[in-house]
Amino acid sequence: MNEVLEKPVDTKKIKQILDANDGARIKTWLSICSRCGLCAESCFFYLANNRDPKLSPAYKVKNTLGELYKRKGDVDREFLEKCYDIVWGECTTCKRCSLFCPFGIDIATMISTVRTVCWSQGIVPEGLTRTSEFYRDTGNQMGMSSEDFMETCSWMADETGEELRGLTIPMDKPGAKYMYTVNAREPMYYPQDIAMAAKIFTVAEEDWTLPSFGWDCTNLAMFAGDRALAGQVVKNMYNKALELGVQNILITECGHAYRSAAFEGPYLAGYQDGKPPLPIVHSVKLFYEYVRDGRIKIDPDKMLEEPVTYQDPCNVSRNGGLWEEGRALVRYLAKDFRDMSPNKDLNHCCGGGGGYIPMGPEFKKRRMISGRIKAEQIKATGAKIVIVPCHNCFDQINDLNKEYQLGVKVLSFKEVICESMVIPEKFQPIEDDNEGEGGEE
Repeated sequence: MNEVLEKPVDTKKIKQILDANDGARIKTWLSICSRCGLCAESCFFYLANNRDPKLSPAYKVKNTLGELYKRKGDVDREFLEKCYDIVWGECTTCKRCSLFCPFGIDIATMISTVRTVCWSQGIVPEGLTRTSEFYRDTGNQMGMSSEDFMETCSWMADETGEELRGLTIPMDKPGAKYMYTVNAREPMYYPQDIAMAAKIFTVAEEDWTLPSFGWDCTNLAMFAGDRALAGQVVKNMYNKALELGVQNILITECGHAYRSAAFEGPYLAGYQDGKPPLPIVHSVKLFYEYVRDGRIKIDPDKMLEEPVTYQDPCNVSRNGGLWEEGRALVRYLAKDFRDMSPNKDLNHCCGGGGGYIPMGPEFKKRRMISGRIKAEQIKATGAKIVIVPCHNCFDQINDLNKEYQLGVKVLSFKEVICESMVIPEKFQPIEDDNEGEGGEE
C-alpha cells in the first residue's frame, strides 16, 4: 500500500463501479436494514472480539458501501484505507450472516463490491496482489509453469505407480468423464495430494484427466476484487474443459474454488444465465459416491479409532450445499464421529477464508483472534482428528491447533481414504520373485 499513498483517488472509476452495481438488490439491501443485530450474533469476528458493535456486519456495510453511495463516490484515500481495514481485515465473506438476516441481505456481496472499489485504487493486500500477478503471467496463483506442473505430475505417477499397479496420471485426455482441477499449492508444496487423488481414481476405475493449463481451480482474484481477472481465471478452466470435450469439471478439496467455479464464476466469465458451461463436481460429493456405491471399499480394521470431528468449509457446505455428503463420508471412515455445534450450513467460518491465508503476516494476529470461535468449537467435541476438505481451512486449523493448543491432527479426505481403502488384487504391485535372494555377505 505504501507505494500508492501519494496517488490521487480516481473518483470517476469509483463512480463507474458504484453505478454498475447500483441495481435493485443493493439499493434494497441498503435501505431495508433495520439494525436488528441478528447478523452481529452470527458473525465470528463479532463474537471473538467481545461483541464489539463495530464488528457487526451491518455496521461494516453501513460504514463502507453505505458511505460510498452516500458520498456518491467522492471519497479520499484515507476513507478507502479504512474500508481496506474493514473489508479484508474484518470479513471473510462467509455469508453466514445472510442466513440470520430476516430480510436475507447479502452482506458478502456488498463487501465484495467495496473490495472492487479499493482494488480500483490499488489498495489491496500485498499477498493478493502477488497472486494476481501470477494468475496473469501463468494462469495459476503460484506462478508455476505448465512444464513444471506436468513434470510434477509425471514424477508423482512414476513414484506412486510403484505402490499401485496400473496407476497413471493422464494429461489432456480428450472426452474424459472428469477433468480434475487442483489448488496450485498442491503441485507446488504438496504433490502427494495429486498422487493420493490418482490412487483413489485408479481404485475407483475412473475415467479422468488433468489439464496442462487451466488446472488451478482457485480464484484469489475474486477475493482481491479484480473481477476482470477473476473472470479470466474461470475462463481458463472452462475453456480447457470445452477444448478437451470432458463431461465434468472436478474440484479438489478446496472451498472457494467450488464457489467460484460453480456459482460466481459463470457471472464473472460472462455467462448471463449464471450457469457454468458444463457440470462442476466437488471431490467431497464424488468421494462420498465412490464409497456409498462400493467403488471404493473401506477396510473396517483401518477405520479411524480416535474421536473425529468434521470442519464444514463455508464454500463447500453453507455455500455449496454438501454438508450431508461430507458427514456421510466421515461416518464411513470413522468409528467415533462427533459433530461440532453449530454445524452444517450454520457452522462458523474457520477464519482462514476470503483470502485471509494468502493475505499474509499483516493479518495473522487478527486471523488467530477471530479463529477462537472455531478453536472452541473443535475443543468442545473432544475430537483428536479434524477432517477438513479445504486447503484454507486446513492451514487455518493447523495454525489454530498451535495457537490454542488443541492437540488435534488435521487430515483431508484423500489422506484418510488412501489409508483405509481396500486395494483390489489387480492393483497390488507385483512382487519381485528375486527380491531378497543372494543371502548375506
